[in-house]
Amino acid sequence: MTLSITSAFDAGNIRVLSTSGNAQTGFRAELEIVPDLQSDFYQWFHFRVAGAAGAEVELVITNCGGSAYPDGWKNYQARVSEDRETWWMAETDYADGRLTIRLAPDSNAVWVAYFAPYSMERHHDLIAWAASQPGVTARELGTTLDGQPIDLLTLGEGPKQVWLYARQHPGETMAEWWIEGALDRLCDVEDSVARLLRQKATFRIVPNMNPDGSRRGHLRTNAVGVNLNREWHDPSLERSPEVFHVRAAMDETGVDFAMDVHGDEAIPAVFIAGFEGIPSLKQDRLALYNRYRDLLAARTPDFQTRQGYPIGQPGRANLSMSTAQLAERFGAVSMTLEMPFKDHDDLPDADFGWSPARSMQLGRDCMATLAEILGEL
Repeated sequence: MTLSITSAFDAGNIRVLSTSGNAQTGFRAELEIVPDLQSDFYQWFHFRVAGAAGAEVELVITNCGGSAYPDGWKNYQARVSEDRETWWMAETDYADGRLTIRLAPDSNAVWVAYFAPYSMERHHDLIAWAASQPGVTARELGTTLDGQPIDLLTLGEGPKQVWLYARQHPGETMAEWWIEGALDRLCDVEDSVARLLRQKATFRIVPNMNPDGSRRGHLRTNAVGVNLNREWHDPSLERSPEVFHVRAAMDETGVDFAMDVHGDEAIPAVFIAGFEGIPSLKQDRLALYNRYRDLLAARTPDFQTRQGYPIGQPGRANLSMSTAQLAERFGAVSMTLEMPFKDHDDLPDADFGWSPARSMQLGRDCMATLAEILGEL
């Protein structure tokens, strides 16, 4: 039996340096992550291991020390799946810039990823499902540099304008799992929270801000190596059509509440970051942001307020980032939600760690929390 490793598929990323061993003694492979095109960013990996059923397999990713966030590898565990539905945490060690993943697969095909992938095929399934739900409209805002659609879903009939958007950084796949959970709740006609939200607000949802990076297996950038979350002050069709089209749609509607959904490599917790440093900071908006944060912490033990990013200094906000730009541009209560790639230290799960299921449930909980402050926006 011969070991085969490939990443020639949607969101795949790995380069094979060498393979050795056999089914009796075990297999070993040395690998490296491929950087985003025209960029130095890399951390996302996703590949298939074939031909190793019943054998011990050691996979060594050799270039992790130079990755975008090397602190993210400490206490991290890779995700593996034999059915591409359930993703388990694998035995994983990090030392001297090398990440070692050990497997003993039952199947001759097993997938390994930085986090449970959210494929472009699943994205299209999500758009198709949502567009068929009562009161939901699907619209293509424009296309990416690779020619993929930038999808917008609209639902609700209320005056408050709520924008939810995810995967500016394509390797942060937990963000689109979160969107799926939020949509699942918002589209449930039997859910009283959803009915209240749709009565008081109009929701505009961009499930995937970066389709090109997603399909290409990038960590952080689009088809030409641009970090979309540094483009919101001056997006262009040549560099960042994704932000250009979404921000133009926001200019048409205005924004009262916005959530930009991400994943964080290093911090083993769920947290939000706000807009404290914008030049035109209004205390009532900041108070409502803090109220949302505290209500969410009270609602779910998967969210906490102790760990997170440093609070922005007055007048020093980076307006090229969406959360600050939308707060400054529209007076919105805007925030960045971060979920972990690692396990969740406050509530660990030895089998799955932070997972798609928990991301989806957090999306539902965030919608319930929004219902509590919507009248104050």
